[in-house]
This record gives sequence, structure tokens and C-alpha cells, in this order.
Amino acid sequence: MQRMRQRRICLWHDWIYVGQTQGYKKQGNSFEYHGNPKEVFLYPLERNFRKELGCDDPLLPTLDHSYYLSLEKLKKAKKRGKTMVFISGNWDRKSLPPFDLQEQDIEQLGDAFKQFHSLFSPAYKRVEQEELSSCYVQGLMSPIERKSMEPIAINLMDTHRVRSMQHFVSSGGWDTEALSQTHKEETSKTLASDDGVLSIDSSEFVKKGNHSVGVARQWCGRLGKKENCQSGVFLGYSSSKGYGLIDRQLYLPEAWFSDDYKELWQECKIPAETEFKTKNEIALDLISENQKSRLFPAKWITCDSFFGRDSDFLDQIPAELYYFAEVPCNTKVWKEHPLCEIPEYAGKGRKPTKMKCNPRPVSVSDLANDPSLNWEERVLAEGAKGPIVAKVTRWRVINSRDELPGKECWLFIRKNLDTNEIKYFLSDAPLEISFEEMCRVCILRWPIEQCFQEGKSHLGMSHYEHRSWEAWHRHMTFVFIAQLFLIRIRHKFKKKLQH
Repeated sequence: MQRMRQRRICLWHDWIYVGQTQGYKKQGNSFEYHGNPKEVFLYPLERNFRKELGCDDPLLPTLDHSYYLSLEKLKKAKKRGKTMVFISGNWDRKSLPPFDLQEQDIEQLGDAFKQFHSLFSPAYKRVEQEELSSCYVQGLMSPIERKSMEPIAINLMDTHRVRSMQHFVSSGGWDTEALSQTHKEETSKTLASDDGVLSIDSSEFVKKGNHSVGVARQWCGRLGKKENCQSGVFLGYSSSKGYGLIDRQLYLPEAWFSDDYKELWQECKIPAETEFKTKNEIALDLISENQKSRLFPAKWITCDSFFGRDSDFLDQIPAELYYFAEVPCNTKVWKEHPLCEIPEYAGKGRKPTKMKCNPRPVSVSDLANDPSLNWEERVLAEGAKGPIVAKVTRWRVINSRDELPGKECWLFIRKNLDTNEIKYFLSDAPLEISFEEMCRVCILRWPIEQCFQEGKSHLGMSHYEHRSWEAWHRHMTFVFIAQLFLIRIRHKFKKKLQH
């Protein structure tokens, strides 16, 4: 608002606003980006300056306020047509690929984004919606400190577009699932590979109020304690071509299905057919939908211990996928199949009816201390801070289901050399699976965590202020789209460097 008032005051006093700088300063023989664009105003000292300079031409407009105002009207008229607003230089440099980008490369990003964003046009009914979508996604990739609707609209459009942006995301009449489907298809074109791995995970978003959809006092993984927050379940995909998030669903705590939440249920516009599902049930739905689509080929699915400790969840994973599930250190297994029988009746008290197993199962942490384990030191991957080196081993075990032997599976143990942290994984991969393949997969749950880190640090994933069910899913889809654009930019400049 202050900027708008300044513009009006300057215009009243014969100063003419002509635009903004792109945020660069002169540094030697080149320009350095400082990220603080400045507004530019002109004051015409002489109306017939062109005649004085010897370049008078009746076809050129005069530099006065009538011309400036007509230019503003022309801009507004263009907005009604098939014209988008694109930023060209106002990018968050931290979110861009870590290559030696020249300023001409940065300038080309606007055209690249325009072409990219046009792929999602079928999801919108009107040009104005497509324009607002473009602005929203660009805002997520911009250096704005707080990437919620109001700052995005004010910084990239104007103050009078804030309400339009709010309506567009919260309740605009366009197809959210069509947008999501296009994103999946385009992500598949970019990342799909036979060596792909799926990952399922949840992520929490701390909220102060109690009126946003799904907010409750529940476990927050980021804080490591219970907190007032929302929680979503996310499906990620990684391959030799890169990684990204491909699907999402908000978790509604069971309390939200009670009569106490009827009013909030209406305010948040939760679909009437929504049923209570645990995070693990939501995860299975997302995995099943992905397998039906055949967009992301994969033989493996990874998950953290929240999902890995649930035997029923692991048993319901589609048969064509091998799971590689992190489990808590107190998970019980047998090194070999135990003898299970009902103990003989001792002659006193009730007759025993429950099976007892001999020997008793041991925890995976106890098994990690077994001197017969064959540990190997391996470079698992190249991380941002250098090679990721760990000691790894595996053992064929019998998992424990309700204190009875279940299926035979692999126990994979990884000990990080830099932190001495030990992680345990169970996998239903077949006996003939190679140790090298399991070493490859053990590091591939990291990409989905990286997606959350990049999304929350640079793309406004947790900055939203939406309260409705639809708006939450729309915001997450826009974050996915921004991530996909950055993946394609990385691919483009990687190829450029190789040539």
C-alpha cells in the first residue's frame, strides 16, 4: 500500500513511474545481483526534449501523464487476453541449480517458465485463472520472505489482486485433480526410469489457530513432540534422473469426524464423502493409485519407522513392490525359525491355549552386536558435503507377528561412520537379491526428505494460510509444480555444461 501511495504522490507532482530495476548493481566490469529491486521514476524537464535532441518524430508518444495512463490501460486490457505476467530476474537464487549461471541464463528463465506453465492450461476455465496460477507458482520460487497469497499478489501483481488470488486458491472454479494429473504426467516424462524407487512419508505443518482443516494437537515429526499442526501423507519418486513429490493427501484426525467439528467441517469445505483413514491407510491408497497409473515404474518402496513398524501396512503393499522399511531398534526377529507349541498342562490353573516359541525373539539392536555379522564399509552415495560412507550388513531373519513367527525376510543394518547412528530396515525382497542393490536402495529414502527440506526452505511449502480442504491440496500441487520446473532447469543446465 505504501508503494502505491508513493506512486500516486509522485504522479501528482509530475513524476512518472516507469517500472522497477531487476535488482543488480555494478561490480567492476560486470553486474552483481543484490535482490532488492528499486522503483524508477522520471521527471520530464522539457516536454519537447526530442526536438531539442534532434530525434523528433510524430509517431513517437510524448512523455506525459496521458501517455502513462493510457499505457496502464493497455496493460490492463492485455491482462484480459491470453497474456501472462512473468518475472525475469526476481528468482530465488538458492532454489536454482547450483551451476555457474550467467545473467543471460537467468533472463531466459522467464521464457522457459512461460512455456512450462502452458502445459497446465487445460486445468483452468479462464485466462485470469491461468494468470493467477502463473503468479502463484512464480511467487513460490521468488525470494519473497513469506510466500503466502497476500505477499505473492502484492509483490508480483498489485494490491488489488490479493482478493482475486485468495478466491482463486481457496474456492476458484477450476479442476484441481486435472492439474495434479498433468503434473504427474509431466513428472513421469522427466523422472520415470526402470531403476525408480517410491517413497512414502508424512510431513507436519505447525499452525497457531484451530480453524484450519485437519488441525489438531498431534505428533509433529519436525519438532519431535506433540504440537498443534496439520499433517499430510506424501508419495515421492526418485531415480537416476532425479527426484520429486508426486502425490499428497491431508490427514484428518479422528476427532474431526465427531459432532464437535460439524461447523468447522462446513467452513473448511471438506467433501461430504470423506471417511476417516489412518495415515497408513492413506499411504496405501496413494501407492495403489500410483500403481494403477503406470506412470512411475518401480520395484521398491521405502518408508520410515512410522510406517515400517506396522506389519499390517507392510503386508498390504502391492505384491509387485519390494518394501525396504525402516523399523525401530526394539523390533523383534528370529535368526532362525523357532519351535512353536502350546505348553503342556501343569495340572493346576487354566490350561494353556497360547503358542509359545523357543527360543524367544531378539531385538534388531541386539542382533547388531552379533560377532558373526559380516560388516562391509561402503560409499553409498555422493552427498552435498561429500561421500556418504557407512558400514552395512544384512541377515536373513524371521519377523515376529504378535509374538509368533511371520515370513522370512532380510534385516539390513546401516551404521553411519560420521555419527555412529545405526538404522535398521526390514525387506521382503527375495533371497537372490544382490547386496549391491540393497545398498543402492537404502539411501533412496533421503530424496523425499530432501523434497520436504527444499519445499519448506525455498518454495513456501509451509507458508500457506489456507483453511479449506481444497486449498491445502491446491497449494501442495503448486509446490510440486515449482519443484518440477526446477528439476527441468537443472537438467537443462547440466546438459549445457556437458556440451
